Amino acid sequence: MASTLRCEIIPVTPFQQNCSLVWDTQTMRGALVDAGGEIERLLGRVKHHGITLEKLLVTHGHLDHASAVAELAETLKLPIEGPHEDDQFWIDLIPEQARQFGFPPARPFTPDRWLHQGDAVALGSLSFDVIHCPGHTPGHVVLHHADSQLAFVGDVLFQGSIGRTDFPRGNRADLVRSIRERLFPLGDDIQFVPGHGPMSTFGKERQFNPYVSDDAVS
Repeated sequence: MASTLRCEIIPVTPFQQNCSLVWDTQTMRGALVDAGGEIERLLGRVKHHGITLEKLLVTHGHLDHASAVAELAETLKLPIEGPHEDDQFWIDLIPEQARQFGFPPARPFTPDRWLHQGDAVALGSLSFDVIHCPGHTPGHVVLHHADSQLAFVGDVLFQGSIGRTDFPRGNRADLVRSIRERLFPLGDDIQFVPGHGPMSTFGKERQFNPYVSDDAVS
């Protein structure tokens, strides 16, 4: 049976962060993954598709991925799921980071549900597997929808690159291990939506990515 998952990628903020509007065509219930900003624009796309937002999903606590989360959750009475609790310190820094980078004022939040390796996230009739992928941040999570062969990887992996690890509590070895041991085994055909830039597949990155390819780590 064909998957009922649909997704629109909406780049937001001066950082052009890929916020994903995901929904289940069977129920028309959806979620925003990494609502980093531009609330009116995001809600306009929700309305355009006729979606009822069910929750907000967060891969990690960086400003460009989470600065609109608190306001959306409060305004729309939506639960927040993710990231892993090791990113609470990043979420707490959101107001200061917003001032530093010239973002609109933004508030921290406490998720209604922290996510852990092996958890599942429900959305309408859909179910996403949660994969804890520390390295870019310690509490970063990836959401994988097996039936669609699609993963939302935040800033763990990009086309031809990987997430930065020079931030507080970043760790290059952890990041490479997360990608090689937790993402690539899901299969070469898995497409992924990164936090910035174009989509790719795990197979292409395993073959060509200069940071985590088979040749790079052999």
